[in-house]
Amino acid sequence: MNAIKTTILMTLMMVIFLLVGAALGGETGLMIAFIFSLAINFGSYWFSDKIVLTMYRAKQVTRNEAPELYDAVQRLSEKAMLPMPKVYIMDNPTPNAFATGRNPHNGAVAVTTGIMRILNRDELEGVIAHELAHIKNRDILVSTIAATLVGTITFIARMAGWAAMFGGSRDSRDSNALTDLALIILAPIAAVLVQLAISRSREYGADAGGAEISDKPLALASALGKLSNANANLPMRNADTASAHMFIVNPLSGKSFMKLFSTHPPAEERIKRLKEIASGRRLA
Repeated sequence: MNAIKTTILMTLMMVIFLLVGAALGGETGLMIAFIFSLAINFGSYWFSDKIVLTMYRAKQVTRNEAPELYDAVQRLSEKAMLPMPKVYIMDNPTPNAFATGRNPHNGAVAVTTGIMRILNRDELEGVIAHELAHIKNRDILVSTIAATLVGTITFIARMAGWAAMFGGSRDSRDSNALTDLALIILAPIAAVLVQLAISRSREYGADAGGAEISDKPLALASALGKLSNANANLPMRNADTASAHMFIVNPLSGKSFMKLFSTHPPAEERIKRLKEIASGRRLA
């Protein structure tokens, strides 16, 4: 169901993209903006692992340095039939974790020192399994495609806005000024909302996948409860909106965000679904 939901949301994103391009940018403007946005996001996709790991000062560790964490990642990656990802630790008291890497052969799992202090072994394995599910599902690729479309839509709308301010027009045809204005303002907002919905859908998918990999849905549910409360009380320092979606729970939870604009589903709903999986009432 999460895969179907993501497909529908990606299709909706493409519809917005084509609508904005046809109405405001014209075919030439549409292609220029798409190529420009694709180049930027391709570079981000290719180097995102190095960028985000450096941003949070994550240190790669070996089995000798973190035996329990390393062994858990290795055991669960084998169970998930994934190549062994690199293991990183961030020196940060806020308990959280994320996965990155452009494909399963370049995967990385990073956890904070804080998460290893408050979670027991089963809960930590649930979190690791969740992150491995992100790698297995190629969620980095999905988020990059979504970001490419959002960037293009925003670029076209912004250029159209500047053209309108200086008396330009999209082409020789007459245009409806109010319709164009509505698209310029609303299209980027709609695209971002769809992108956030995709991110939330992928979190549900990773929860289900993590429950399957670890075979401990209740342990993952317990971990999510602890992590959500901890991040609400102690938001992660140096976290920003550009990378917040990568973490297992929102590292900016301590700030005031409307649920509509959240990169993560409500923790209560995620816990409820995991309990349903544990009871055998939910299969996806």
